[in-house]
Amino acid sequence: MKRIVPGLVSVLLLAPALQITSQAQAPAAGAQRAPTPFVPAPAQNGPTPTIAFDITKADIDFVLKNAPANPPDRQLRVVDMGKYNLGVGIIHRGPTNDKPGDPIQMIYHDFTPEVYIITSGSGILTTGGVIENRRQGTGVPNVMNGPSGGGTAGAGAYSRAVSEGDIIIIPTMVAHGWSHIKDHVTYLSVRPDPERALPAGYVYPLLFKNLPTPPPKQ
Repeated sequence: MKRIVPGLVSVLLLAPALQITSQAQAPAAGAQRAPTPFVPAPAQNGPTPTIAFDITKADIDFVLKNAPANPPDRQLRVVDMGKYNLGVGIIHRGPTNDKPGDPIQMIYHDFTPEVYIITSGSGILTTGGVIENRRQGTGVPNVMNGPSGGGTAGAGAYSRAVSEGDIIIIPTMVAHGWSHIKDHVTYLSVRPDPERALPAGYVYPLLFKNLPTPPPKQ
């Protein structure tokens, strides 16, 4: 973690550029964006921030130690950057206990790309391809990724082993799922949100104590 977290600042500064579609991974066949009922959160379109927002290693360790096991995805913060939102989450997954040939469960997100930064552990990450048994999420969109859907990996899906230090860029609507996690995998997810599907100002409840102090009035 020590060599990963300092580099997070550079990733955050590059967030707007992450809207460029990766040429290394084509979207899933037939995965054109379906119309999704969606109303942005009301607390949006604020001024461009004039202060920085810290997420310390101590914050991340505290959340990993004290957060409930499920869901494994914990959105640490969502910042209104003025022209877009930006979320940062920490995800810890335990053993998948799957067998060779088992279907790989996949998810996709309608509005939010992700940048995975693997901080410890390893596993098999599968992305792209046809989504079999495809289903759109129902109910209130989650605070991690907004409107999403899922299914199982089909033809054209690409699997690779990932481990500490690897970075994976996952565009919107590209399916992704984990398998063959022997012990664990822990990773940061940086989530640019130009369509404001995430709730600006959100802070993981365990981190309320670390909200930034407003600068003194001039």
